[in-house]
Amino acid sequence: MQPIASGQWRNQTVVTVFILLGFGELPQLHILFFLVFLAIYLMTMTGNILIVLLVVADHHLHTPMYFFLGNLSCLEICYTSTVIPRILGSFLTGDKTISIIGCLAQLYSFGILAATECYLLAVMSYDRYIAVCKPLHYSVFMNTRISIQLATYSWGSGFLGSTVVIALTSNLSFCKSNEIDHFFCDFPPLIKLACSDTSLAEIALSVVCSIISVFPTALTLTSYICIINAILRIPTNTGKQKAFSTCSSHLIVVTIFYGSLLAVYLVPSSKNLNKIISVFYTLLTPLFNPLIYTLRNKEVNRALRKYLNKLISFT
Repeated sequence: MQPIASGQWRNQTVVTVFILLGFGELPQLHILFFLVFLAIYLMTMTGNILIVLLVVADHHLHTPMYFFLGNLSCLEICYTSTVIPRILGSFLTGDKTISIIGCLAQLYSFGILAATECYLLAVMSYDRYIAVCKPLHYSVFMNTRISIQLATYSWGSGFLGSTVVIALTSNLSFCKSNEIDHFFCDFPPLIKLACSDTSLAEIALSVVCSIISVFPTALTLTSYICIINAILRIPTNTGKQKAFSTCSSHLIVVTIFYGSLLAVYLVPSSKNLNKIISVFYTLLTPLFNPLIYTLRNKEVNRALRKYLNKLISFT
């Protein structure tokens, strides 16, 4: 930190470097944490890259549903890479420092990806609504052009919302402390360190979060209410199972993602519990997604077996 030469904070210091406390209260477990987080990272990258390759390579998967799944896997690759490599470096070297620019860059990237995932999951729920409730009109309401537009809107919304928040956050002065009680640069612990007026940034965050969360959540809930209602009207159990199987994987992913986010930001809990839940939605959810889709999706399973057989035959 550097001393301020003049101004209302003359006796304070300006923060130039942050310290991410992370899991510093358990230094004896850092080697174990490093191995566990490294394994999670490698499995997450492998699973999501595999899904992207399958969606691109197999023409049977060239449908809107798998196009969105490919987008989700690309997002999870970036999402995980925003957080885990920094944590691994901290565990391995003991260096917990991060520059202000690096912290804001991580916060910006994380915000873009989190917001985009909210919209992307909502778009995927809408896709399942059309498939189950309006199957005869699926090719009209969910063709290639519309799919690309919806994916572009999802990524654009995440980019725009995060840009507004980070632009206001980057103008804040930090001089209270340089210790962030988290394992990555998140907005709530970062804003506590500001010594300038944070009201505008907090209002912007509230507005952006409302736009990002309320509309996608409403669309997702409405879609699944309609889907469940349509499934219950199917006369045969076989028909019900077939219809539900088309959206069960996505429903599990939505439940895990939104459940962990709500637990962190809406339910009061201790700092350590928040860290544990944050690990869940930042690290474990990207790991679970490819497992859920490959284990419960017949088309992805079929494509995976086909290319594994080809690889075995080649070797």
